[in-house]
Amino acid sequence: MHSIRALVLRLARKNPSWGYRRLHGELLVLGIKVAAVHLWETLQEAGIAPAPERARGTSANFLHSQANALPGATSPRPSP
Repeated sequence: MHSIRALVLRLARKNPSWGYRRLHGELLVLGIKVAAVHLWETLQEAGIAPAPERARGTSANFLHSQANALPGATSPRPSP
């Protein structure tokens, strides 16, 4: 169960526009069956805000998340 929690938290942080229902759907696609309310509780316990509040970000964050979603896309390395 610890690995599912880690996966949920990682997905939530990397995809700030995804709410717990979207996360639930993505886990189902992966074959992981867990109650949506469990995801909501996990996010609350971890101090992760609801999706509308997390999704507010810069356009650079948006472009970065879109590039990471493309197969084979790599994000440029930040300059030193």
